[in-house]
Amino acid sequence: MAFIEKNLRSLAPVTLGGRPYKRYHVDREGHEIEPEVEKAAYAYAPRLVPALADDSPAGWTVLHRGGDSGAYLLVYTWVWDNVIEIHTAAAGQPAIGCPDEDPANFVTLERPWIGCVWELPPLEHERGAFVRHMLAPDVADLDAYLADVRPAGRVGL
Repeated sequence: MAFIEKNLRSLAPVTLGGRPYKRYHVDREGHEIEPEVEKAAYAYAPRLVPALADDSPAGWTVLHRGGDSGAYLLVYTWVWDNVIEIHTAAAGQPAIGCPDEDPANFVTLERPWIGCVWELPPLEHERGAFVRHMLAPDVADLDAYLADVRPAGRVGL
């Protein structure tokens, strides 16, 4: 498999399960996330969030359009004050349990995967942003955390 870098960008936060989630999209030039895939992913996303709790203020999502028929949705939630919980879904990838090759037909994955090389760069950023804005200050600043996103650009290497 030849390795290629992909593009990452952030979008405005979305509310899922009563809490805000930052959004990241990963795709490659000429194979961008189609509007119907994005719509299906965010319609499915509420199934991937844990119950609302006082110690679970926010999270982030990564929607990744693979190079073939696959689309992947990762929902990371801050829980228990400083722990990340992840739930994932995929569409269009029969090799991992999807019913067909439709990139808008999401199903929950039960695999213990936390992300591929293109999906992990936001994880590194989000850890630091959470510490800077939610844990280190005397008073947590959720708005500052939500505004602190990984800059758009190439990911992978």
